[in-house]
Amino acid sequence: MRMAPSKIVAQNTNAQNKRSNTNITAKKGITTRSKNSVLNNVLLKPPVLGKDPRIKRKAEASPPKEKTTKRSALGNITNAIGKTLGTHSQEPKKAMKKATVTQVKPFIQTSSVRPLEKAVTKPEVIPAKPKLVPRVKPVNKDDEKTEIPSKIVNVRRSLDLEKSDESSLYVSALDDVEDDNVKKSRRSNIQSEKIEKPEKENETTEPPVPTKTEVTSIASRLNAAPETVLPEGVQWDFDAENWLDPFQVSHYAMDIFNYLKDRERLFPIGDYMEKQVCLSRWMRALLVDWMVEVQESFELNHETLYLAVKLVDLYLTKVTVGKETLQLLGAASLFIASKYDERIPPMVEDFLYICDGAYTQRELIRMEMSVLKVVDFDLGIPISYRFLRRYARCAKVSMPTLTLARYILEYSLMDYSTIMFSDSKIAAAALLLAMQMKDLGGWTPTLEYYSGYKVDDIRDIINVLNQGLHRKHKEALTTVRNKYSHKIFFEVAKLPLKDILNI
Repeated sequence: MRMAPSKIVAQNTNAQNKRSNTNITAKKGITTRSKNSVLNNVLLKPPVLGKDPRIKRKAEASPPKEKTTKRSALGNITNAIGKTLGTHSQEPKKAMKKATVTQVKPFIQTSSVRPLEKAVTKPEVIPAKPKLVPRVKPVNKDDEKTEIPSKIVNVRRSLDLEKSDESSLYVSALDDVEDDNVKKSRRSNIQSEKIEKPEKENETTEPPVPTKTEVTSIASRLNAAPETVLPEGVQWDFDAENWLDPFQVSHYAMDIFNYLKDRERLFPIGDYMEKQVCLSRWMRALLVDWMVEVQESFELNHETLYLAVKLVDLYLTKVTVGKETLQLLGAASLFIASKYDERIPPMVEDFLYICDGAYTQRELIRMEMSVLKVVDFDLGIPISYRFLRRYARCAKVSMPTLTLARYILEYSLMDYSTIMFSDSKIAAAALLLAMQMKDLGGWTPTLEYYSGYKVDDIRDIINVLNQGLHRKHKEALTTVRNKYSHKIFFEVAKLPLKDILNI
């Protein structure tokens, strides 16, 4: 065999000796990449003193891997496998020190191995081999207070496992898993018992199931209209007849319209024309005629038109408006009312277009904000058109008669003398005037019951409406008349007027 190089001396040797040594080793057949690499390795790497480099030569004759001990990658845990208690008797000692220092007093006095063995062999401290069956039994809370802390119990358990024949850690791991499963199963059983108990109680207290006849009788009683005592002369109970019709809202219809009648006093309209220096009754009539034309061209609801006219009157009652901004007020009122009543309201550009570009978008929005502030953002204003439809339905009048009443009511929007009347009263007066023009009789007890007004309450309003129909307006105010002269509206505007009313 070739001889290995001798031990390398300390770093303070001369460079010449190093060069000679490297030359000798190179001649003897050491395989290196280059001499410079050898020099660099010798000069840069510090030698390790006390360690024979010839040990590396034994790699070829090293013992097989089966005879080597397993490296403790996870500490003392893996070395416990396959070893006796004598080789690792100090390991439980360290664990016992931690537990004894904090909780158990007898272990504090011992620091050597003998007292630890005594403590381990004590029958009081270390019980017999742990069994799985006792752990399944429920433990009382009082017993748990007197037990030894959990840390010491775990140490004792590990010692017992090391002494036993089954010295594998998998045994203790499986025991813990089984204990957890037993605990979980015990908890689930307790919860299921708690859930089953009230179910059993409910089963005993549940009432018997009603039969089909009983169900039908109960449903009929719930769906039946309440019995109301009608005044003398009232022909029918309109709400009771339509009790099951959800569109009629018969359960609340009477209360709704009584509530609207109470709200009329919250929106009073006075004689504002004296305050409006730049306006006149004729100009207001022109504005309302234009608003009717907008409602017809945009195909808006009639409720939208009535609400818009109401907003104009409320605004003029409190704010002085010039002649140039009167049309802007009408457009803004229609814009607000359409957003309140319409399913698909027109856009801002549509109202600007209908005004023929006289106003900008900013001006229209500012007027809208001003109107909403004046009415305090309260748009639930009672309007006469809703009352008229309610009275006509309750009286069961025909559609041509209702259309005639609508024509009278819409024609009165242009009359300034009607702005101070109550909306519920003017609706009743328009219906009575239409019945007079159709020769259908006078005010019936049914109408008196559902409207809440007698003939004396609305006689003056009927005369004002009849005079308005006889008054001939100029050609500029013909929109309403032309609208109701169409066949769709039964040409009610062409009916002859009554000079004398039988009321």
